[in-house]
Amino acid sequence: MNDEACGPPCALIVMGVSGSGKSTIAARLAERLNWAYEDGDRFHPPRNVAKMSAGQPLTDEDRWPWLQAIADEIDRVCRSGGHAVIACSALKRAYRDVLVHGRSDVRIVFLCGTPALIADRLAGRKGHFMPPGLLDSQFKTLEPPAGDENPVIVSIDASVESIVEDVVRQLKTSRADRGGPARNRI
Repeated sequence: MNDEACGPPCALIVMGVSGSGKSTIAARLAERLNWAYEDGDRFHPPRNVAKMSAGQPLTDEDRWPWLQAIADEIDRVCRSGGHAVIACSALKRAYRDVLVHGRSDVRIVFLCGTPALIADRLAGRKGHFMPPGLLDSQFKTLEPPAGDENPVIVSIDASVESIVEDVVRQLKTSRADRGGPARNRI
């Protein structure tokens, strides 16, 4: 494991089901921290996008190359001394294990919301390749992060600004609790 636990993370993975606000929160969080932003969806091969657009859930076989491409980007950013916030569904522990692969300088941010709230949000969203009908499969697949993943967990039943500030506060608090400097790029 990388021994950067007391320093700021080099990457944050903002996860949750479709419609939880991953892209919006990750982009705003990146702006707030002055870090790079990446939408994990851009790493999907065209075959995956076509499958989801047709209303077909992805299989794990579809996901492994996509997750590895995101993990490679995280490694590239961290090796270069940069920082990034990446929006990625990362619904299963096995997916997050690929993304984090033992790094202590990569943190998971879990956007937690009820199925009813998220269904409402999806109903109002236009032009996205994930149809609302796949929400049930997303919740069936979801394995909320466990304590040993050291996640930052935030409720999405708040304004974007409040959610972002909650994430920043939790990151500062967790660093201070581990004996690291509470303010260093976060």
